[in-house]
Amino acid sequence: IPSLRSPRNPEQKIIKRVIALEGDIIKTIGYKKKYVKVPHGHIWVEGDHHGHSFDSNAFGPVSLGLLHARATHILWPPQRWQKLQPVLPPERKPLHREQE
Repeated sequence: IPSLRSPRNPEQKIIKRVIALEGDIIKTIGYKKKYVKVPHGHIWVEGDHHGHSFDSNAFGPVSLGLLHARATHILWPPQRWQKLQPVLPPERKPLHREQE
């Protein structure tokens, strides 16, 4: 789960789940195109709260140059302490993945 600079405001950092990599075709949720092939040098990211998340469905594919770090744990608030699992929701898997 990466931490990246917001495409709309590079001073702001956001944490999102990577849904698709470059070359993948993804079915979007409310983006201007129903299907998107993620361009070279980009990823498709989404938040866990569909419809209430500022993510690729709002701003499109994200340049790899905006990646900042990788989130591994939730530390605050203490009752939510946990290790983050790199799990992709089954309904959000890419429709097509290019072979390397």
